[in-house]
Amino acid sequence: MDFFTLIETRYSVRAYTDQPVEPAKLEQLLRAAQVAPTAANYQPFRLMVLETRGREAELRRLYAREWFWQAPLVIAMCTVPAEGWKRRDGKNYADVDATIAMDHLILAAAALGLGTCWVAAFDPAVARAILQLPKGIEPLAFTPVGYPADAPTPKTRKSLADLVITPSSSQI
Repeated sequence: MDFFTLIETRYSVRAYTDQPVEPAKLEQLLRAAQVAPTAANYQPFRLMVLETRGREAELRRLYAREWFWQAPLVIAMCTVPAEGWKRRDGKNYADVDATIAMDHLILAAAALGLGTCWVAAFDPAVARAILQLPKGIEPLAFTPVGYPADAPTPKTRKSLADLVITPSSSQI
């Protein structure tokens, strides 16, 4: 599948089969995150791969939707703010870099026939406890990973005219 077909057909999967994710495919997902561009190539993120079987109760505390722990794996994307590149005004790019890496992982999953769903609606304190994160590592997002048991539904997207700002010469 070419890249443009991939980005137009990828969707947030909310039902998974119990088919295990092959170790080679998992490694490809992790590698996709590893090679993602980051500011100054600092790579201020960490990934945690959680097998869901036997962890349903704690994962339910993290995110209450059944499909979240229905997939065989959940991947946590965490940031290490102290390792992030900082712009002159102090803006730390750790969250941006981790988001790019997570997007690479999610697109790689779709290319391999796997489903994912970006999850950011969680309690960070609960996530820290479940993941046993040391000080200085922050949970940013999660995604289940597995084979889809659903199909995409139509999505409405804003028009390009609503998204693209063309500066006039007086605004530059």
